[in-house]
Amino acid sequence: MTNAKSPKAPAKPKEKKEKVFHPQSRKAGQLSRTQLRKTKLSEASTKRARKHSSQADIHGFFYHAMPDEGLLTLEDLHSLMGIWVTRHDLELEAERSARRKGRPKSTKEQRLEEMKLQDLEKYRTGIEIPDLTHEGNVKLFRDWDQKELAFLQLLRFIRISSEIPELAILTRRGKHPSLLSSSGVETEVQEQGMDGIESTEMILQEPPSRFASTMMTMDGTV
Repeated sequence: MTNAKSPKAPAKPKEKKEKVFHPQSRKAGQLSRTQLRKTKLSEASTKRARKHSSQADIHGFFYHAMPDEGLLTLEDLHSLMGIWVTRHDLELEAERSARRKGRPKSTKEQRLEEMKLQDLEKYRTGIEIPDLTHEGNVKLFRDWDQKELAFLQLLRFIRISSEIPELAILTRRGKHPSLLSSSGVETEVQEQGMDGIESTEMILQEPPSRFASTMMTMDGTV
């Protein structure tokens, strides 16, 4: 009786050898530039995501700060900003209390301190927020689903600063048709912006009874 031939073992697939290029070769340079571009795109994407998240946070804050009826004054907006920049204070104090004497700050404590410093600096130099002193804008803002950031492009925005609390600058009129004709008096001027960069912006001049605060006029009088 003849012995049956044992089946051949399947051939192992050949491992694809990774090509190694000379560091000074043209191909190595191309790969390096491609990787650098991917890294930059990834970093830019992360920054955009953080920026959008930050915008959603502050806009969500002012969304919930809107009164059920009526409008806010410029003084009210500054009071809300005081709440916004100190929103992490309790958490920050808890981190400081938990840290033993002589021990370095935790990563969380450092992050919270950095966030507060950034918020304070933005508020000092001028921060853009939805105009909650404008009736049509408040009515439109209430329709926001708190998710779609593109909706915010329809709104009217102003810039306020802790250094010049009596001044509000109209930065965006709002793209919604209902906001195209504003009830306020707006004058376009060339001036030194809050951030120190010369720019053409809109100084918002509303009746004093509306803002309960003095607004700057063209000739500097009040």
